[in-house]
Amino acid sequence: MELIGYFSAIVIGLVMGLIGGGGSILSVPIFVYVFGFDAVTATALSLFVVGVTSSVGSIGFIRQKQIDFKTAFTFGIPSILGVIFSRRLILPNLPEYIIHRWGITLTKDMFLLLLFSVLMLIASFKMIRKIERVRVRRDDETNYTVLISQGLLVGIITGLIGAGGGFLIVPALVMLLGISMKKAVATSLFIISMNSILGFLVTMKMVKHDWNFLLIFSALSIVGIFIGIAVSKKMDGRKLKPLFGWIVLGMGIFIIVKEVFLKQQF
Repeated sequence: MELIGYFSAIVIGLVMGLIGGGGSILSVPIFVYVFGFDAVTATALSLFVVGVTSSVGSIGFIRQKQIDFKTAFTFGIPSILGVIFSRRLILPNLPEYIIHRWGITLTKDMFLLLLFSVLMLIASFKMIRKIERVRVRRDDETNYTVLISQGLLVGIITGLIGAGGGFLIVPALVMLLGISMKKAVATSLFIISMNSILGFLVTMKMVKHDWNFLLIFSALSIVGIFIGIAVSKKMDGRKLKPLFGWIVLGMGIFIIVKEVFLKQQF
């Protein structure tokens, strides 16, 4: 099983290199169901792996001048505030039992995984559905307001369940600002790197982590992102997005079934 998990690390990087996100959607279930970490630890480890991997991937895009830094910081600063809010205030104060009455038991781990699975379902629909390119004037204040508010939302999600939010960031950049797909992917990776690394640093003392394991897993993921970036130069990531969307949909349904219906059998 561990061999499958380590191979998945390469796939995580590959997906991030191709479509500018999606790594955490794979990493959290892998940490929970393959390596056996609890949900809180899995989200923290996911933030580290996704943060390091996207940072390395961003270096290449910086050299290619593909990153829109003005947009990255407009979106990224509210995201950072959202991450701090989630990791410092929401997550530590969640009770061990969210619901424990009327014959219903919903633990903190179950709650986070179910929340994550709902996020996966939303992400899958966004990936499967074709995103129409919409050009909007860059000086439109209303759209920048929406961009900032969405940045805050992505930050809260990132901090709470370890998801980088690339599937939300890329459509926002393309549809609200009319950025090209390649620039949106590059800018998304830069934003994810800021959010994820900060999210891990904020809570690294709250969870147990094995640095050897993290570094090996991250190194394999970095190999994957270099492969993904190289492939993206010859293949449009949008063509692979629907396929990945169906995979994410299946994984989201699996988590819901596993946590809600099969929990007592494992």
